[in-house]
Amino acid sequence: MLEVGTEAPDFTVDDQDGNPVTLSSHRGHWVLLWWYPKAGTPG
Repeated sequence: MLEVGTEAPDFTVDDQDGNPVTLSSHRGHWVLLWWYPKAGTPG
């Protein structure tokens, strides 16, 4: 768990098209992360 005000560590995730995106590539811009546990959802 990060403390409030702590800089997030760099990471890479796949976007909706499967392309890798790194947090550092968005440095200086607002970033919103939104996810949900796929296994815990119907369908």
